[in-house]
Amino acid sequence: MKAFLLRTTGAVIVLGSALSWANAPAFAQANTARIIVPFGPGGGQDVMARILAPELGKLLGKTIIIENRAGAGSAIGAQFVARSAPDGDTLLMAASSHTISAAIRPQPLVDPVKDFTAVAHVGTGAMMVLANARLPVKTVADLIQHAKANPDKLNYASAGVGSATHMSMAYLASRGGFNAVHVPFKSTGEALNAVATGVTQLLAVPTLGSQNYVNHPDVRILAVMSKNRQPSLPETPTVDESGIPGLEFTSWFGLLGPASMPRSVTEKINAAVNKVVQLRDVTAAIEKQGVEPKIMGTSEFSTLLAAHYEQMKRITRDAGMVK
Repeated sequence: MKAFLLRTTGAVIVLGSALSWANAPAFAQANTARIIVPFGPGGGQDVMARILAPELGKLLGKTIIIENRAGAGSAIGAQFVARSAPDGDTLLMAASSHTISAAIRPQPLVDPVKDFTAVAHVGTGAMMVLANARLPVKTVADLIQHAKANPDKLNYASAGVGSATHMSMAYLASRGGFNAVHVPFKSTGEALNAVATGVTQLLAVPTLGSQNYVNHPDVRILAVMSKNRQPSLPETPTVDESGIPGLEFTSWFGLLGPASMPRSVTEKINAAVNKVVQLRDVTAAIEKQGVEPKIMGTSEFSTLLAAHYEQMKRITRDAGMVK
């Protein structure tokens, strides 16, 4: 069967020629599965999903569709997956924003732990602090000094309220003792473009999906928010080195499914993802994005998910984002 490529806004769909829109009102067909990306195209989760999908589809014997469902800091896409059939054919490409979005809201749309099955961990990525090149700062220490000398004149972009890009910069400002106005966008790509064009001044963003901006003439990298310097950015200091001791904010990436997925299905997908992540070309593609590949069993990933939610609830309180 000859395949063709159909491009739509927010999704790239690979379909067999016999599968038409007329006979595809639902995607529950035996040879089709979806990975829902809860942000617009171009962001970290979108990039990761598109790295994994081709080889994962081969191992599972399915055509995998990448579908972008942005909104509410990842909660719209997450809610869609939580309400889907727990058959393994609808998965969420999740990251730290999954638990942040719930931690930041008094009444979250979904419980990030109870409403999901932890299927497969993929890797961990660092956050990096970016500034528009015209902002007169070169380090985080410079940023803190500039912000305090110019109160209420700084702003920062994010991929939406409750996203990792929102939380990490709010946390940085809180720990650094300065104020900056939050300007949310619909995706990481939009937020990056806003900083590059000078619409906004600052952004904390995962290295994943942001590599094209590392040497961008209109953007300056101030620091990474990881415990140690990143292999992909060896000359870039950590925030700890730059004036805020002990500050660390990293992002995990992984696949989640609806609650109550059969263990046999979960383990099958977990084993397939683990194989894909260890393929030489896939590993290289993930590392090129500044992410450290790391496979886990389902129990280990489930424990990480619950622990991260508790950590994000503490950080949101510390940052004054919730009471």
